Formats: sequence, C-alpha cells, structure tokens
Amino acid sequence: MAKKGFQGMGGMPNMNNMMKQVQQMQKKMVELQEELNEKELETSAGGGAVIVKINGKKEILAIDIKPEVVDADDVEMLQDLIMAAVNEAIRSAEEMTSKEMSKVTGNVSLPGLF
Repeated sequence: MAKKGFQGMGGMPNMNNMMKQVQQMQKKMVELQEELNEKELETSAGGGAVIVKINGKKEILAIDIKPEVVDADDVEMLQDLIMAAVNEAIRSAEEMTSKEMSKVTGNVSLPGLF
C-alpha cells in the first residue's frame, strides 16, 4: 500500500531546474573571470613614489619608481615602498574579483570555484 502524499519523482523537475541554474552561474563566472583577468589596476605607495600595475590574474604588469626615492643610503625604504605597493595591488585585484563574482553568485559560497 502506497503512503498518502508520496508523489514519486515530483522533486526531480526542481532538481533539474536547479542544476541548469548552477550551470548557467558557472558559465557566467568563467566568462566574468576571463574579463577580470584582462582588467588592470594601479596602486601606489609613498604618495605615488612607487606605482604598481597589476591585472586580474594577479600578475604584476609594471612597477614605476620615482627617481627621487632611489637613495643608495636607504635601500630598505625603497624595498618597503615596493612591497607595500605590490601588496596593495594584490589586495585590490582580489577585492575586484570577489566583488564582481558576488554579483554573479549572489554571495553564495561555491567551494572550489575561484
């Protein structure tokens, strides 16, 4: 005797629809990641003494160092400025990616994706 209220495979259409939505979201995420990889950001340290250009793949594209901060007697300061500018560039690239991806995912965490 069958139980009352049991409707067999009634849940499957919802699961299929959900899988299609997930696949569409994944496709949009891949497309967006490709777009973000091509974007370029520019950050600086020391009031523009060191400028770093980075892309969405977190690849450093350029580092510009103003001649006035190059001091043979204070190489450590220059190293600190470069490190600060590069770290800020990486943080900015990660923030850009996270912000744009959350628009696609609706802030849903999908482990293993980006």
